[in-house]
Amino acid sequence: MQTINLGVSPLRCSRLAYGCWRVTGSWDPRDITSEAWAAGKRAIRAAYEAGYTLFDNADIYCAGEAERLLGEVLQEIPGMRDRVLIATKCGIRPPHTPYLSAPQRYDLSAQHILQSCEASLQRLRTDTLDLLLLHRPDYLADPEEVAEAFTRLQQSGKVRYFGLSNCRPTLVTALQCACPMPLVVHQIEISLLHHEPLTDGTLDQCLVEHITPQAWSPLAGGLLADGSSRLLRWQEHYKPEAVRKELDALALQYQTTRSVIALAWLLRHPTGIQPIVGSTQPNRIRDAVRATELELTHDEWYRLLIAARGEPLP
Repeated sequence: MQTINLGVSPLRCSRLAYGCWRVTGSWDPRDITSEAWAAGKRAIRAAYEAGYTLFDNADIYCAGEAERLLGEVLQEIPGMRDRVLIATKCGIRPPHTPYLSAPQRYDLSAQHILQSCEASLQRLRTDTLDLLLLHRPDYLADPEEVAEAFTRLQQSGKVRYFGLSNCRPTLVTALQCACPMPLVVHQIEISLLHHEPLTDGTLDQCLVEHITPQAWSPLAGGLLADGSSRLLRWQEHYKPEAVRKELDALALQYQTTRSVIALAWLLRHPTGIQPIVGSTQPNRIRDAVRATELELTHDEWYRLLIAARGEPLP
């Protein structure tokens, strides 16, 4: 698979990343079955064998069990840890923790960042994270406090580089001004069914600051592929019919699948968007790699955008 550098860092990895959100088969650790655990391991192995060298995770994914599963695979495959980059995220605190009346909230205090990192390292069975991302913007976050936590983690060798997820461009600027190290990635929801980052300044900022955008849910939870499962609540309102028709037409032309075309649409953007593939089906994980070998024309890219918008450009 083709490789890219992440932002201005020396971190080099596969053009596509593999996302571990779904690998346990559930959001609730109590619902994990031995069959689902084994299937998750097969998915990670399939991604590794297909050439994916960045594995994305988060402490919130199945309450840390997705990190634990990835950690087991890293131990089971000789040399894998030395050949891949491990990214994880922190900052979302679930409801009812540590006390029953606690709300779901975002927490980017230095204490929480440091504690979350330590816990992730233990679950992943590694001494160092290649990337640590702030998962959601804490409205009470102090950029200077975040910078302090990042500095301590980097100086101690526990994290190599840092990034953000789901942040407003203005917050990215505030955090980068406070941090002495570059923020090298910004993980965002972007797909043909959620393309606001094209117009809200997010991708423009990535171009200016040389930040690599990472696209989570690049196939809109499967709506742009062969079926959806575990959609997020707002994705249930997406309307894929018109764009799927255009995807099918281009898939026929290129003798490929609609999901490959949808990923190629993201890859065409000059920011160097890195789609995070989240399927747990080995055949789909392997199929996605074909997107890195296909470059849509300028006109084809806009045909898809217009179909996705559901109206002509202004």
